[in-house]
Amino acid sequence: MMPKQLMSLQRHASAATKILAAGLKFFLAKDEDEKNESDSESETEAPSARDLMVRYSTGKKTSKNKKKLEKAMKVLKKHKKKKKAEVFNFSAIHLIHDPQDFSEKLLKQLEDSKERFEVKIMMMELISRLVGIHELFLFNFYPFIQRFLQPHQREVTKILLCAAQASHQLVPPEIIEPVIMTIANNFVTDRNSGEVMTVGINAIKEVTARCPLAINEDLLQDLAQYKTHKDKNVMMAARGLIQLFRSLNPQMLHKKDRGRPTEASTEAKIKDYGELEAKDYIPGAEVLEVEEENKEGEEDEDGWESASISDDDEDGEWVDVHHSSDEDTGEVAEKLQNMPVEERKAKAAAVSGSRLLTQDDFKKIRLVQMAKEVNAAPGKGQKRKNVDSDDEGDRGELLTLRNIEKLHKKPKADKETRLATAMAGRTDRKEFVKKRTKLNPHASTSNKEKRRKKNFMMMRHSQNVRTKGKRSFREKQLALRDALLKKRKQHK
Repeated sequence: MMPKQLMSLQRHASAATKILAAGLKFFLAKDEDEKNESDSESETEAPSARDLMVRYSTGKKTSKNKKKLEKAMKVLKKHKKKKKAEVFNFSAIHLIHDPQDFSEKLLKQLEDSKERFEVKIMMMELISRLVGIHELFLFNFYPFIQRFLQPHQREVTKILLCAAQASHQLVPPEIIEPVIMTIANNFVTDRNSGEVMTVGINAIKEVTARCPLAINEDLLQDLAQYKTHKDKNVMMAARGLIQLFRSLNPQMLHKKDRGRPTEASTEAKIKDYGELEAKDYIPGAEVLEVEEENKEGEEDEDGWESASISDDDEDGEWVDVHHSSDEDTGEVAEKLQNMPVEERKAKAAAVSGSRLLTQDDFKKIRLVQMAKEVNAAPGKGQKRKNVDSDDEGDRGELLTLRNIEKLHKKPKADKETRLATAMAGRTDRKEFVKKRTKLNPHASTSNKEKRRKKNFMMMRHSQNVRTKGKRSFREKQLALRDALLKKRKQHK
């Protein structure tokens, strides 16, 4: 082949690579979130912090009620994050006509590709997003990714992100289970550093959050034992995995790791492969019927309560007056908690099929559903310590590298970084350098300066040193005066 033809082929190949990279970037572009939280209607429908204060702050002020209120606030914050809908101004990946065929062709091109590694990574990201968003079946993609799951692999966190992004509930568990085992064997071992182990546990957590059936009970319990690891990053990653399965299926964990059973955790159950749970009622709607029963009972009674101030309270202090609505809320919560599950379902079905629900009704229902995550299960006390995890954020359609690379403790800097930081702080230190007062910088030093720099052991037997300590007070005064005058002249 002639050199000119070879150069033209290289130019065509580079141009094709640029076009390919531009197309991949177009599909991988993420939409900008529009944060108009004040104008959203969902905030008015959701229960507010005041509703929780009314529910948990009434009655006696105890540390138990205070802890319940704090936990309820955390649950409210988590639910608000979950309710944020993703905004798609223009998302090309959602508008693809046949994503299954497109992803299969992309995978075939990726397997035969000889492009740079950066371009291959972009192709992996696009395929994983297609599979995750459209819930496609692309079983050959997982063994292809599995080859790159090594700690020394370049851009391994992006490959782990692709593995997590390509997981969803419709993928058979036996397809994703080898990927999880590869991550556990290659990353989560004591021979690796703490950062590598943390990345591995975070990746397993994200994969199992999207496909819970892919992990077996033995592996989960082994990973949960890292909650006492000496490295804080590994410890927090393991606790995050424990917290995830407390909400998905606590029965897979050790008994000591399940935490205090709540109403929500007792109802939690991982669905079988392909299982759908269709309900003919609105969960939590039974609160409306219980409230109506309470109101009917109050109408029959003619008890007006008078709030009187005793003589002891006349010293100008505030008096806590509990409103009847606050007491009603507490009574409704107690009744619901003591009600059997079947009865609650029957009442919820009756309410859902007999009336139209308003926005206030939906707010009450959401408040009851949130209370299930706070209230202890009937007959269960707080015997085990709770592991609160603040990183239980919202999982949207797209994952980010922060989900994989999340470190709770800043890693130690190496010697080069510390040295560079120290040298950067020594740039402007000229003011601390001794100023030279010589008129001629090239002139030699005087005998007096040479004597001053001499070693003391060489000068201790000289006449000046021996007689210096025997001077009178007057001689010292004169010497000090002369020294100060000389110093003033030098500075002038």
